[in-house]
Amino acid sequence: MTSPIRKIYFGITDRHQMFRLFDRHAQRPDRWQTDDSALYAGEWFEIARPEHDYMLEILPPLWMRGEMFAMREFLTGSITSVFYTLSINRVTRFFHAYCDLADPRSPYEMRDAIVERERWPVKAMTREERIEHIWSATQDDYRGYAGEAFRPEHRGKRTVILYGRSETSFQLLDDLTDAQIAEKLPVHLRHLPLPVAA
Repeated sequence: MTSPIRKIYFGITDRHQMFRLFDRHAQRPDRWQTDDSALYAGEWFEIARPEHDYMLEILPPLWMRGEMFAMREFLTGSITSVFYTLSINRVTRFFHAYCDLADPRSPYEMRDAIVERERWPVKAMTREERIEHIWSATQDDYRGYAGEAFRPEHRGKRTVILYGRSETSFQLLDDLTDAQIAEKLPVHLRHLPLPVAA
């Protein structure tokens, strides 16, 4: 599994949402048997200033460099939280990201990717961002991982609950149709356009 840099939630999280997103893969199968660093590395989302400051005060940071600091406690392997204070279009904003500190460039590449993404001139969401937002915003009881009811090649993949006229069932997250994605998104995000290719 690769670890592309990806925005996993739209909007500014409150403290409760922030802590939920810290371990949004908590239900994964074989959680303690495998190295799941690739699930986390590259994930990022926006937080509010009080949450940023709260995390800075919890423990002394592992390091502080300009507009960023890293948490002393590692999530898994060499993956840890890095918090950013960034000026984007002359507005100070705050972000959390999981970076792989085995690569010293990781925090800087993450910073640059966040700034580039948040400077898009038009508010838009990619299909992947829509999928990630749905997974992040869905409560644990309504999402999970494919089990015995799914074909062997799909077991372990992420699922979300879908409500139908005749039945309610779990469906593979990545297989949602555009209409199903729109139904699962909050109203204010449903009609955002896809980004235009440069």
